[in-house]
Amino acid sequence: MDPVPEMKRNRFPSMNFEAEILTAPHDNSELYMIPSMRSLTAEEYVEAFKSFLDHSTEHQCMDEFNKEEMPNIMAGLGNGKSTINVLGVGSGTGEQDLKMIRILQAAHPGVFIDNEIIEPNPQHVAAYKELVNQAPDMQNVSFIWHQLTSSEYEQQVKEKGAHKKFDFIHMIQMLYRVEDILNTIKFFHSCLDHHGKLLIIILSDSSGWASLWKKYRHCLPSTDSGHYITSNGITNILKRLGVEYCVYEFPSGWDITECFIEGDPVGACMIDFLTGTKNFLGTAPPVLRQRLQEALCQPECSSKKDGRIIFNNNLSMIVVES
Repeated sequence: MDPVPEMKRNRFPSMNFEAEILTAPHDNSELYMIPSMRSLTAEEYVEAFKSFLDHSTEHQCMDEFNKEEMPNIMAGLGNGKSTINVLGVGSGTGEQDLKMIRILQAAHPGVFIDNEIIEPNPQHVAAYKELVNQAPDMQNVSFIWHQLTSSEYEQQVKEKGAHKKFDFIHMIQMLYRVEDILNTIKFFHSCLDHHGKLLIIILSDSSGWASLWKKYRHCLPSTDSGHYITSNGITNILKRLGVEYCVYEFPSGWDITECFIEGDPVGACMIDFLTGTKNFLGTAPPVLRQRLQEALCQPECSSKKDGRIIFNNNLSMIVVES
């Protein structure tokens, strides 16, 4: 009997992790290559995120919040000033920003709005600028874009020593990607003016994400580089900081049916978004793929409606006082 071939341990550096793969000589070849798993690039994330938005009610959920709660929140801003300063942190392509600005305009007619945006992704910044160019109702609004991460912006502000104050700061679905969540919230809260408000939108603890991250974390790959943070994690931080806040819960769903259809390109893209991994279905070990798909079907994560599998994407809107 031939001896068992010696296993070779090889490291394949990727974007922000190293995939360690065991390979063995095969048919007298040098190496038997196994595709390595890697994190999504910024460009790939944009594409995967779009597939998520196209199949979820996330933006409709935010629209409900805008309709039901935002007019009252906006009415208390500015304290009679002629200019209201707004800061968007991780604003993406700007759709939600402009919706909130329109609510602010309705609550404070004739007031000038100074809107600054922190967004590191150049594709998102370009799309945001194009959206503003096409908007006919932004004449009393100025726009300044900072193509930076939130931590880069914070460092820049501290180096300049100038601490501009804002009446309204929003951080929508972006705290998963910051290095230090507590200090990021602490810094931007310190940027609020008197009577200012900080809006944090984050996944609810009633969401399927919360169950997936807490109960089925072993089903997710190490290539998912984001923080597994939900509403309770944020409110615990706010309690530590000793600030006042109010939480609003809104339902949202994500149709993940295609994720279970073999070879479906949309499903593959959505799984990439869910795992933060490029070509997860093509590169993950079969056992990991199976475990994840089984976890997604659990009642804590999703439900069936008209033959479709709807992942629970409920959101928490947290309004923090200055």
